[in-house]
Amino acid sequence: MIRFFLLQNRQGKTRLSKWYVPPPAGGTAEKQRIESEIHKMVVLRDKKFTNFIEYNNYKIIYRRYAGLFFTIAVDITDNELAYLETIHLFVELLDSYFSNVCELDIVFNFNKVYNILDEYMLAGEIQETSKKEILERVRLLEKLE
Repeated sequence: MIRFFLLQNRQGKTRLSKWYVPPPAGGTAEKQRIESEIHKMVVLRDKKFTNFIEYNNYKIIYRRYAGLFFTIAVDITDNELAYLETIHLFVELLDSYFSNVCELDIVFNFNKVYNILDEYMLAGEIQETSKKEILERVRLLEKLE
Protein backbone atom coordinates (compact mmCIF):
# COMPACT_ATOMS: atom_id res chain seq x y z
CA MET A 1 0.00 0.00 0.00
CA ILE A 2 1.17 3.49 -0.81
CA ARG A 3 1.73 5.57 2.33
CA PHE A 4 2.47 8.88 0.61
CA PHE A 5 3.49 10.35 -2.71
CA LEU A 6 5.88 13.31 -2.97
CA LEU A 7 7.09 15.46 -5.81
CA GLN A 8 10.05 17.66 -4.86
CA ASN A 9 12.51 19.80 -6.75
CA ARG A 10 16.30 19.73 -6.27
CA GLN A 11 16.17 22.59 -3.75
CA GLY A 12 13.82 20.62 -1.48
CA LYS A 13 10.63 22.49 -2.26
CA THR A 14 7.69 20.10 -2.17
CA ARG A 15 5.54 20.61 -5.25
CA LEU A 16 3.06 17.80 -4.56
CA SER A 17 2.35 15.96 -1.35
CA LYS A 18 -0.36 13.34 -1.04
CA TRP A 19 -0.58 11.39 2.21
CA TYR A 20 -2.76 8.28 2.17
CA VAL A 21 -1.75 7.20 5.68
CA PRO A 22 -0.87 9.92 8.20
CA PRO A 23 2.47 9.65 10.01
CA PRO A 24 2.35 7.99 13.45
CA ALA A 25 2.93 11.25 15.32
CA GLY A 26 0.50 13.08 13.03
CA GLY A 27 0.39 16.76 12.27
CA THR A 28 1.72 19.04 9.58
CA ALA A 29 5.06 19.57 11.33
CA GLU A 30 5.76 15.82 11.33
CA LYS A 31 4.90 15.57 7.63
CA GLN A 32 7.26 18.43 6.82
CA ARG A 33 10.03 16.83 8.87
CA ILE A 34 9.62 13.50 7.05
CA GLU A 35 9.51 15.24 3.65
CA SER A 36 12.69 17.14 4.49
CA GLU A 37 14.52 14.00 5.66
CA ILE A 38 13.49 12.06 2.58
CA HIS A 39 14.62 14.87 0.30
CA LYS A 40 18.04 14.93 1.96
CA MET A 41 18.43 11.17 1.57
CA VAL A 42 17.35 11.15 -2.07
CA VAL A 43 19.40 14.16 -3.22
CA LEU A 44 22.59 13.12 -1.48
CA ARG A 45 22.38 9.50 -2.61
CA ASP A 46 25.00 8.45 -5.15
CA LYS A 47 23.67 7.55 -8.61
CA LYS A 48 25.40 4.16 -8.54
CA PHE A 49 23.00 2.96 -5.82
CA THR A 50 19.46 1.70 -6.38
CA ASN A 51 16.40 3.93 -6.19
CA PHE A 52 15.11 2.13 -3.09
CA ILE A 53 15.72 3.21 0.51
CA GLU A 54 14.40 1.71 3.70
CA TYR A 55 13.24 4.49 5.99
CA ASN A 56 11.50 3.85 9.33
CA ASN A 57 8.68 1.42 8.55
CA TYR A 58 8.53 2.41 4.87
CA LYS A 59 10.30 1.57 1.70
CA ILE A 60 11.07 4.73 -0.26
CA ILE A 61 11.08 4.38 -4.04
CA TYR A 62 12.15 7.44 -6.00
CA ARG A 63 13.05 8.50 -9.49
CA ARG A 64 14.48 11.72 -10.82
CA TYR A 65 13.11 13.33 -13.96
CA ALA A 66 14.94 16.52 -14.96
CA GLY A 67 14.98 18.63 -11.78
CA LEU A 68 12.14 16.83 -10.00
CA PHE A 69 12.20 13.88 -7.65
CA PHE A 70 9.11 11.64 -7.65
CA THR A 71 8.98 9.68 -4.40
CA ILE A 72 6.60 7.00 -3.15
CA ALA A 73 6.66 5.48 0.33
CA VAL A 74 5.21 1.98 0.50
CA ASP A 75 5.06 -0.97 2.86
CA ILE A 76 8.31 -2.87 3.35
CA THR A 77 6.94 -5.99 1.65
CA ASP A 78 5.71 -4.27 -1.54
CA ASN A 79 7.35 -4.75 -4.94
CA GLU A 80 9.81 -1.96 -5.71
CA LEU A 81 9.82 -2.40 -9.48
CA ALA A 82 6.04 -2.11 -9.68
CA TYR A 83 6.25 1.25 -7.96
CA LEU A 84 9.04 2.45 -10.24
CA GLU A 85 6.62 1.72 -13.06
CA THR A 86 3.93 3.60 -11.13
CA ILE A 87 6.14 6.68 -10.98
CA HIS A 88 6.96 6.37 -14.67
CA LEU A 89 3.29 6.10 -15.67
CA PHE A 90 2.45 9.17 -13.57
CA VAL A 91 5.18 11.13 -15.36
CA GLU A 92 3.81 9.92 -18.71
CA LEU A 93 0.32 11.04 -17.65
CA LEU A 94 1.61 14.51 -16.76
CA ASP A 95 3.61 14.67 -19.96
CA SER A 96 0.60 13.70 -22.08
CA TYR A 97 -1.74 16.08 -20.30
CA PHE A 98 0.54 19.12 -20.30
CA SER A 99 2.42 18.14 -23.50
CA ASN A 100 6.01 18.16 -22.27
CA VAL A 101 5.47 18.92 -18.60
CA CYS A 102 7.79 21.15 -16.58
CA GLU A 103 7.93 22.24 -12.96
CA LEU A 104 6.01 25.44 -13.70
CA ASP A 105 3.09 23.42 -15.11
CA ILE A 106 2.91 21.59 -11.81
CA VAL A 107 3.16 24.77 -9.73
CA PHE A 108 0.52 26.73 -11.63
CA ASN A 109 -1.83 23.82 -12.29
CA PHE A 110 -1.50 21.93 -9.03
CA ASN A 111 -5.25 21.26 -8.86
CA LYS A 112 -5.12 19.48 -12.24
CA VAL A 113 -2.08 17.47 -11.11
CA TYR A 114 -3.98 16.37 -8.01
CA ASN A 115 -6.95 15.41 -10.21
CA ILE A 116 -4.69 13.24 -12.36
CA LEU A 117 -3.17 11.64 -9.27
CA ASP A 118 -6.62 11.00 -7.78
CA GLU A 119 -7.78 9.31 -10.96
CA TYR A 120 -4.66 7.16 -10.92
CA MET A 121 -4.45 6.30 -7.21
CA LEU A 122 -7.22 5.97 -4.69
CA ALA A 123 -6.75 5.48 -0.94
CA GLY A 124 -3.17 4.33 -1.36
CA GLU A 125 -3.89 1.77 -4.07
CA ILE A 126 -3.54 2.01 -7.83
CA GLN A 127 -7.00 2.46 -9.25
CA GLU A 128 -6.45 2.63 -13.01
CA THR A 129 -3.43 1.86 -15.18
CA SER A 130 -4.73 2.86 -18.60
CA LYS A 131 -3.25 6.21 -19.57
CA LYS A 132 -6.02 6.79 -22.11
CA GLU A 133 -8.76 6.07 -19.56
CA ILE A 134 -7.25 8.33 -16.88
CA LEU A 135 -6.80 11.26 -19.26
CA GLU A 136 -10.34 10.86 -20.59
CA ARG A 137 -11.73 11.00 -17.04
CA VAL A 138 -9.68 14.08 -16.19
CA ARG A 139 -10.86 15.86 -19.33
CA LEU A 140 -14.44 14.86 -18.55
CA LEU A 141 -14.08 16.34 -15.05
CA GLU A 142 -12.76 19.56 -16.59
CA LYS A 143 -15.85 19.85 -18.78
CA LEU A 144 -18.06 19.51 -15.71
CA GLU A 145 -16.35 22.41 -13.92
